[in-house]
Amino acid sequence: MAELKLSESRDLTRIERVGAHSHIRGLGLDSSLEPRAVSEGMVGQTAARKAAGVILRMIKDGKIAGRAVLLAGQPGTGKTAIAMGMAKSLGLETPFAMIAASEIFSLEMSKTEALTQAFRKAIGVRIKEETEVIEGEVVEVHIDRPADAGAASKTGKLTLKTTEMETVYDLGAKMIEALGKEKVTSGDVIAIDKATGKITKLGRSFSRSRDFDAMGPQVKFVQCPDGELQKRKEVVHCVTLHEIDVINSRLLTFPFFFFLVFQNFLFWLNSCS
Repeated sequence: MAELKLSESRDLTRIERVGAHSHIRGLGLDSSLEPRAVSEGMVGQTAARKAAGVILRMIKDGKIAGRAVLLAGQPGTGKTAIAMGMAKSLGLETPFAMIAASEIFSLEMSKTEALTQAFRKAIGVRIKEETEVIEGEVVEVHIDRPADAGAASKTGKLTLKTTEMETVYDLGAKMIEALGKEKVTSGDVIAIDKATGKITKLGRSFSRSRDFDAMGPQVKFVQCPDGELQKRKEVVHCVTLHEIDVINSRLLTFPFFFFLVFQNFLFWLNSCS
């Protein structure tokens, strides 16, 4: 079996608030836009949820693209929950930025800059690129855990297969951490981005659908990939404008630093001459 050492790199981390509205998954409407009593984390405000569903349908049809919606009401009546439900209903990758007036006044930056940053966090873009992807069904995940806590970092092996081949890959500490974060087990179908090491769980293989007597409704079954494990695919990354700003600021830091060093070096040469 061929062995391949996967490249590893750190992804741009996204800090998300986990609070009072973290359970919201949608507006809790049926196919005819009628609100259910208890659904997707929503309870009550049936008239407001139905109106939000009508707006949501218009957004999906492209009839009110680029426009704003104002939700008014007393504190604690569910305005933020309805707004988050609309964002979740549009898709899991739809950005949602929440900010309070007290946060703006307490920040150590100008109010215009804070509002601009909040707006750019709420605007998402899709970036398409072709990349090398390793895609297959997990046969076995073997992790060697050091007996001594002060010893070297954990290592392991990952066995992946398609309908035509099976290969064993060496794992580093970051890849093991990513597998644990995605809760990857035997029978899952995953995709690994070779450039970044990012792991995406595509679902569970149909061949392992009878491993357990009961499974949750969120479990998705997919076919085992065919062909070779490593293939070139078009990948779509969803990022916000704020994340692009952060990436650009990091890229510009090092060239500017070396420019200052070179400028000081020229000044030193002129002074010596």
